[in-house]
Amino acid sequence: MHLRALKKNRGEVSLYDPIGTDKEGNEITLLDVLGTAPEAVLEKVEMEMEEKRLQEKVQKLSARERKVLELRFGLFSGLRKTQREIARMLGISRSYVSRIEKRAVRKLLKELSP
Repeated sequence: MHLRALKKNRGEVSLYDPIGTDKEGNEITLLDVLGTAPEAVLEKVEMEMEEKRLQEKVQKLSARERKVLELRFGLFSGLRKTQREIARMLGISRSYVSRIEKRAVRKLLKELSP
């Protein structure tokens, strides 16, 4: 008897059930999403898809190119470094960091363009 009652409620979803987390790690509920303008939800979904696509393309770069871009633009961590700081960290010249950065950005643009 109890199992039949549970089976009836299996398809029900609470507005307060967690469906994910935001950038700060706060829990997002269905009520939060439904109370948001459709454009904002669409933007968030598009941004997440673009970020995933970028991550896939960045993985195709060499380790050094990937490291320079991650440090320079704060990819995935949000912490940006100057070319001078990156040069010190990697033990190379600032101009070499600049060349690596330009080459990697060109590769990414080529990969991401339709």
